[in-house]
Amino acid sequence: MEVIKTAWDFFQNELLGMHWLNRLISTLLTRCGLDITGRLGGSVQFFLYDTVKIFFLLGILILIISYIQSYFPPERTRKILGRFHGMGANSIAALLGTVTPFCSCSSIPLFIGFTSAGLPLGVTFSFLISSPMVDLGSLVLLMSIFGWKVAVVYVVLGLVIAVAGGTLIEKLHLENQVEEYIRNGRSLDVPQEELHFKDRLKYAWEQVVSTAKKVAPYVLIGVGIGAIIHNWIPEELIIKVLGDNNPFGVILATIAGVPMYADIFGTIPIAEALLAKGALLGVVLSFMMAVTTLSLPSMIMLRKAVKPKLLGIFAAICTMGIIVVGYFFNAIQTFII
Repeated sequence: MEVIKTAWDFFQNELLGMHWLNRLISTLLTRCGLDITGRLGGSVQFFLYDTVKIFFLLGILILIISYIQSYFPPERTRKILGRFHGMGANSIAALLGTVTPFCSCSSIPLFIGFTSAGLPLGVTFSFLISSPMVDLGSLVLLMSIFGWKVAVVYVVLGLVIAVAGGTLIEKLHLENQVEEYIRNGRSLDVPQEELHFKDRLKYAWEQVVSTAKKVAPYVLIGVGIGAIIHNWIPEELIIKVLGDNNPFGVILATIAGVPMYADIFGTIPIAEALLAKGALLGVVLSFMMAVTTLSLPSMIMLRKAVKPKLLGIFAAICTMGIIVVGYFFNAIQTFII
C-alpha cells in the first residue's frame, strides 16, 4: 500500500501538479534577483507557473479529447442519442458533453443542431449543461490542484445537475418555448467520411491550436487575477467575505460568476488563489460553475434559440443546482481535502 501511495503522490504532485515546474521557476527567478517571498516576486512566480502548467496540460488534454471526439461528429452523436429514451438518453447526452472541450457559447450551436434534428428537448439541455460545466479536461486540471476526490465529486455532481435539469425540462413539456425557426428546422442525413489515424491526429492538433487561441485571453486574465488575489488581497478579507463567517458566500460567488465569461481553464487559477486565501471549497467551485454555465454572453446567445420562459427555467435550474452543490462541498470540505 505504501508503494501505491508513493506512486500516486508522485503522479498527483509531479505529473499533474507539475511541482517540479514550480521549483524550476522559483530557482530561475531567485537567480535573477527576484524575491519570490515578496508580493511582486510571488505574483510573477504564480503567473508563470500557472500559465505554463495550464497551457501544457491543456494542449495534451485537448489533443486526446479531440482525437476521441473525431469519432463522434454531430450527425453520429445525434444518431447515438436517438437510440435512447427517458433518463437514459439524458445520461448519455450529459456524458457526451464531457468529451466536448467547449465553453458555453460554443456548445449552443450544437444544442441548436440537436434540437432542430428532433432530439427531445430535455436531452439537448442535458448536453448543454454538461458540456461547459464538466469535461475530461476539467477533471484532470481539478485533480492537479485540488486532488482527485474534489475533482471526481465535482464532475459527478455536475453530471447530476445536467441529467436532473434535462429530465425536469423534459417533464415540463416546454417544446413550444423553442423558437419556431429551430423547431421547424430539418437536419440533413449527411454521410460521414471515414477518417484514418493521420486525419484524426490532424483534426486533433487543429483543435488544440484553435482551442488554445480561444482560451488564451481568459487563461491569462484568470491567472493574472489569481496572482493578485494570491499575493495582494489580505487573507482576512477573503475569509470574511467567502469563508466560514459568511453563510451566504456560495450565493454571492454564484451571482458574481454570472456576468463573467470564461471557460473552466480560466476560472481554475482564480479558484486556486481564493482557496489558498481561506475561501471555502464550495464557494470557489460554485463560482467556477456559474462562470462556465451561466455567463451573460451565453445567456444572450441562448435567448436567440429559446423563449424567455424556457431561458428563465434553465437559468433557475442551473442556479439552484450550483448553490446546492456549493453548500454540499462546504459541508464535506474537511473530508475531501
